[in-house]
Amino acid sequence: MKTILVGLFLLIFFIISIPLFLIETIIGKINPHMKVKSSQAIVVGAFKIILFICGIRKTVIGLENVPKDKAVLYVANHRSYFDILIGYTTVPNLTGFVAKKEMSKLPFISIWMRYLNCLFLDRDNVREGLKTILQGIELIKQGYSVFISPEGTRNQGKEMLPFKEGSLKMAEKSGCPIIPVSINNTDTIFETHLPWIRKAHVVIEYGKPVYPDELDKETRKFIGSHIQNIIKETLEKNEPLV
Repeated sequence: MKTILVGLFLLIFFIISIPLFLIETIIGKINPHMKVKSSQAIVVGAFKIILFICGIRKTVIGLENVPKDKAVLYVANHRSYFDILIGYTTVPNLTGFVAKKEMSKLPFISIWMRYLNCLFLDRDNVREGLKTILQGIELIKQGYSVFISPEGTRNQGKEMLPFKEGSLKMAEKSGCPIIPVSINNTDTIFETHLPWIRKAHVVIEYGKPVYPDELDKETRKFIGSHIQNIIKETLEKNEPLV
């Protein structure tokens, strides 16, 4: 039933999106920053409705760790499509997500993603992947945060996949802090019993900021592994809370 209700809501949202796209385009011509802000407000509102329909309870920990005066690079584990909904409805600043390039071909969704400064990563093309990283660096310098899952794809097991070190270059080259993000239990909403959606309790924790330029040379060389270990420890700590 929840799956059907979510499908109906998405259909209604897609229809409503048609005039909203026009409004956002006009806003963008006047004030590009306001366009991003209003687009994020609309999408966050839609995501909150979906989470409500699905019966998802959220426990959010550590938002006080996110600097309020600068853009950051959020680095998270990835277990479910719902990670994006949980992340986007809790981040306290304007944020674009890094998604696989296939998402750029989805009707309506890809338009909203572009309005939100989302980036599309080609995991099979090194040159195109580098372009995406450079775009992320520029976004951060402009004051927009970026949310990335360096595992590269949804992990179907309990153990995280190795983090791709290159994706953290956005923080190193822009000078922004890294916020480790651990997300527990999102896979029980959908992935563990496809195609049905079930209610669940999800825990998301925003860790203390990590500043790459303050790390020793060896840790900085393998910063992906360092951040992954922080997330792993937090996931284990929060497991009893779900």
